[in-house]
Amino acid sequence: MLSVVNEDGTTQSGSLMDGIVCEGVRRMLAATLEAEVNQYIVELAVSGTRPAPLWPHRC
Repeated sequence: MLSVVNEDGTTQSGSLMDGIVCEGVRRMLAATLEAEVNQYIVELAVSGTRPAPLWPHRC
């Protein structure tokens, strides 16, 4: 995404650095979540068992 940067280093929606930091944080969180999901899938495949439900079924 391209932004017009003012002389003082700000953009229309805030500082350019804020946008860079926010995007970096978003990417790190997405990568962390993806790694945790992948690890869960691997552990599930290795154990060969079904995961416990997150809530009790009352049927």
